[in-house]
Amino acid sequence: MKLAKLKFLAAGVAMSVASSAMAAECIAPANPGGGWDFTCRQIGKIMFDIGAVKDPIQVTNMAGAGGGLAYAHVVNERNTDGDVIVAASTATATRLAQNAYSGMTSDQVRFLGAIGADPGVIVVAANSPYKTLNDLLDSVIADPSKHAFAGGSAAGGYDHLKVLMALKRKGFTDIRKVKYIAVDGDADAITQTVGGFTSAMTGDISGVVSFIKSGEVRVLASFTDERIEIPGLDAVIPTAKEQGIDVVAVNWRGLYTPKGASEASYKQWSDNLAKVAASKEWADAMQANGLVKFTKVGPDFQNYLDGVMKEVQDMSKELGVLK
Repeated sequence: MKLAKLKFLAAGVAMSVASSAMAAECIAPANPGGGWDFTCRQIGKIMFDIGAVKDPIQVTNMAGAGGGLAYAHVVNERNTDGDVIVAASTATATRLAQNAYSGMTSDQVRFLGAIGADPGVIVVAANSPYKTLNDLLDSVIADPSKHAFAGGSAAGGYDHLKVLMALKRKGFTDIRKVKYIAVDGDADAITQTVGGFTSAMTGDISGVVSFIKSGEVRVLASFTDERIEIPGLDAVIPTAKEQGIDVVAVNWRGLYTPKGASEASYKQWSDNLAKVAASKEWADAMQANGLVKFTKVGPDFQNYLDGVMKEVQDMSKELGVLK
């Protein structure tokens, strides 16, 4: 969607929501029911329940352009509004890094932080000869033509890129040789792998738990700081980091706020987000929705985000996704 059209649509949305705005508002850049909607509704509710805010936070769904409509709305219409927060995720950062928001950049807002994540994983069929992440990656490096990965994102999307990040950590640089098959979600990627059409699938843990429990697949590694434990299973999933592959690649759940809002409002929202992260209510919500702890708030998160986005940009250029 072109930038001018985004600005026009965002201005129209601004007029429709201004009259009904409450003391604070969380914009979910998608229709009800998705991850961004979950972020706004759960975090906003918990902020009120634990007393971090005095009044309930209004949720506004603003779908369009993969999050670009909401982004344009905040940048162009709400830049100094300290009472608005916006749900974000790894997809937000990836699209910004790949210039998918029509020339808009990540420094036009301020990211508050992330407090939960759906961990990235590398999964093989139960009968696969590869027992560790290094087994698989070493085989790919030896002969890329014999391997392919399946994932639920488009080519150049985050499922694709996190495999390439892992290979780069082992010194492999010719990433165009790595075959990737984009399918419609984790379940289809699992089907490709179990059927022997790909060596492995790359996705998120929430999309593969049922296949792990059924014994159809094995998880070689999670791209997390800590091991993942799956309720109902005795085994824990080893991290890529403990196998010598220093990659943290998760679908984080977080928030951003307008860049022009006051420093006081930024600090207050950051503090509120940190309070939610530390609450039992959020721990329960994460467990119920297949998320794991991933708490990076304020400058700590911005440093993490800057590094990830730089890597996404560099690899996207190598792949030809970004000029």
